[in-house]
Amino acid sequence: MMDSINIIKGYNKVNHTHENQPPPLPPPPHKSSTTTNTQKRISTAATVAAILFLTFFIGLMLAALIHESATEPPESSSLSSNSAESIRTVCGVTQYPDSCFTSISSLNNNNLSLISQKNPDPETIFKLSLRVTINELTKVSSLFKTLNERHSEVALRDCTSQFEDAVSRLNDSMSEMEVVGPGEKMLTERKVNDIQTWISAAMTDQETCLDGLEEMGSTAVDEVKANLKKSKEFLSNSLAIIAKIHMLLRKFDLTMH
Repeated sequence: MMDSINIIKGYNKVNHTHENQPPPLPPPPHKSSTTTNTQKRISTAATVAAILFLTFFIGLMLAALIHESATEPPESSSLSSNSAESIRTVCGVTQYPDSCFTSISSLNNNNLSLISQKNPDPETIFKLSLRVTINELTKVSSLFKTLNERHSEVALRDCTSQFEDAVSRLNDSMSEMEVVGPGEKMLTERKVNDIQTWISAAMTDQETCLDGLEEMGSTAVDEVKANLKKSKEFLSNSLAIIAKIHMLLRKFDLTMH
């Protein structure tokens, strides 16, 4: 009987111990797919933002380089440093030195070859300035022929005639500088005076054209003014150079030749 009681007591003790054990810990939580996707989106957004910032920065750098190259006067690759400096020196006496330098240095190589690489001189540089001016006035003269066809105004026909006269005077100036015989000089006192007179007359032709357009109330006056900007500057540049040719020659330690 005692054995049965002890067995029962033992059984009860074992059960009691099992019931008092703490429950097992739950397994560690796994990262949800939502959290993983969020982290991926954040990483992707950061990468895209970095790429956009880099693209924007590169764009700013390119824009700055383009602006810098556009604002600098172009220099012909065929010009030596001596020739470029000589052109700048001669153009320095003009009212529009940047326009003067840019227009001359932009001429084609055949014209620029007139400049001696070792001893560039003001007389030859003036001749190139004159060539630039003739090219521009010839272009404007062609413009008037086109405007005449569109508007058929008396003032425009007068301008056509005046610019043809101006081009003729400048061609006379260019011819005057040709050396055709031994001992003849490109410039002399008489030639300098004649050329100054002809360039001044060409400037008068241009002003007379504009005055006539304004007085007649031409419908093309604004278009003409916009197209005469370069020709006015180039005429002014050429006149300034020939008017100060003696001073320029002294600066280069040269005489008329």
